[in-house]
Amino acid sequence: MRFLLDMGLAASNAAFLQNQGYNAVHLRDQGLQRLPDLDIITKARAENRVILTHDLDFSRIVALSGSHRPSVITFRLNDMRPGQVNHYLSQVLTRFSNSLEEGALVSVNEQAIRVRLLPIETA
Repeated sequence: MRFLLDMGLAASNAAFLQNQGYNAVHLRDQGLQRLPDLDIITKARAENRVILTHDLDFSRIVALSGSHRPSVITFRLNDMRPGQVNHYLSQVLTRFSNSLEEGALVSVNEQAIRVRLLPIETA
């Protein structure tokens, strides 16, 4: 699995994933810290990457697009320090890797991890 980390997460979160053998890049490391959300989604889709973010907009945009990709993991933690994010990220990867590979929106907070498979059905 490949990951693209948004500016709301630390570069050390990318290093955590890399140390586990994943291909993970942070927007800052690529000089793309000002890239608009739609361009980030396009980049993630083209590179087959899961977006990791703190920004609710990514899930909304992907859900409204009707697409299967990219998967998005949104962290809504009270404590966004890298160690806490990594703790919950490990849980997500252990429990929901298959869903992320198929296409999913994952929302993470201290109380729960919620998964919605893509595409999102609208009525």
